[in-house]
Amino acid sequence: MNLVIGALPYFLLPFIISFALVPVAKYIGLRLGIYAVENARTVHHGKIVRIGGGAIYVAFLLSMTLLWRADLKLNGILLGGAVIFIGGLLDDIYDLPPKVKMLFQVCGALITLMVGNLYLDSLHILSIEISNPLIVKGISFFWLIGITNAINLIDGLDGLSSGICTIVTMTIGILGFFMGRRDICIISLCLSGAILGFLPYNFHPASIFVGDCGAQFMGFTIAAMSLLGFKTTALITLGLPILVLFIPISDTLIAIVRRKLKGQKIMEADRGHLHHILMLKLKLGHRKTVIVLYIVTLMFAFAAILTWFYPRKGMILVLLLVFAADLFIEATGMINPKWHPILSIVNRLTGWPPMSHGEDPVDTIRHQEKQKSDSA
Repeated sequence: MNLVIGALPYFLLPFIISFALVPVAKYIGLRLGIYAVENARTVHHGKIVRIGGGAIYVAFLLSMTLLWRADLKLNGILLGGAVIFIGGLLDDIYDLPPKVKMLFQVCGALITLMVGNLYLDSLHILSIEISNPLIVKGISFFWLIGITNAINLIDGLDGLSSGICTIVTMTIGILGFFMGRRDICIISLCLSGAILGFLPYNFHPASIFVGDCGAQFMGFTIAAMSLLGFKTTALITLGLPILVLFIPISDTLIAIVRRKLKGQKIMEADRGHLHHILMLKLKLGHRKTVIVLYIVTLMFAFAAILTWFYPRKGMILVLLLVFAADLFIEATGMINPKWHPILSIVNRLTGWPPMSHGEDPVDTIRHQEKQKSDSA
C-alpha cells in the first residue's frame, strides 16, 4: 500500500497537467489553423486539431522536472525527446519533407545516445553475444529511429497510438520494477499519466489528435526507456521490448515489404495497415478495431512479463501468439494475397479449402469505397 501511495504523485501530476492542457492545445490549434488534413487515407471528418501531443510533452517534462533529479541518462532522453517533439510539431504545422523529418529524428537519437551514453552494452541472441561497439551502437541508433517511426505509423485511428503506448509504457514500468530500476518506474509513471490525461479527448470520436509531435515523442521515449532498462539483460537483448511493441513493429515491417512488392516508395502511405484491415476489410468499425488492438497488445505484454519470470512458459506463449499473428497476416493478404505458406500447410492438414488468390486487400478497400461514392 505504501508503494502505491508513493507512486501516485508520479502518475497523478502528469495526468492532471495533461488533462488540463488539452483544451489549451485545442484552442491554440483552432486559432492557428493546425488541422488534420482530410485525404484518401484518413478516416476522420471535419477540422480536428493535430497538436494534442503538446499536452503530453509538457505534462511529462514538467512532472519529471518537479519530481525527479535528472542524471546524464535522463538528460539525454529529455534533450533528444525535445528535438523529436520540435521536429514533429513543425511537421504538424508545415508538413515537412520526409528528409527534414528524418534529420530531426537522427539529431534527437544522436543527442540521446551521446549525452546519455545510452548504448547497448552488448547484444545477446540466445547463446550468441555481440559486443562490437560499432554494431551495438548502430543497433541502438536504429532502434530509437525505428520505434519512433513505428508508433507514428500506427497513429491512424482515434486513441490507437496513445492507448497502445500507455500499455507498452506501463508494461516496461512493471518490468523495470521487478528489475529494481526505480528510474524506469518513474519515467513510466510520468509518461503513462501524461498519455492517459490526453486519451479521453482522443478516444473515438476524437476531438483532438496526438499529431506527429506526440506520436514521435511517445515512440522515442519508449525506445529510450527500453534501452535504459534492458541493455544488460542476457535473455534476448531488446527481446522483451520487441514483444511489448509487437503491433507497431510488425505493422511497420509488413508495410515496408508490401510497398516494395507493389513497387511503391517505402515512405508512401497506404491503407494496408493492420488497423485499416480490421476496420475496413473485416468491418469491425472504428471503436472495435482499436479495442481489439489494445487486447492484442495486452496479450503480448503479458507474454513479455511471463517470459521474464518463466522463460520456457513465456516462449511457448510467444510462439503461439506469433503463429496466430502469421495466420492472420496470410489470411488477410496484408503482405501479398498470394503469400500464405503456413496457412497452405494448415489447409492440407485440416482439409480446409485452399486460399483463393483474391485481390490485394488495399484494392478491395478502394473498390468498396468507390462503390459507396458512386452510389452516393
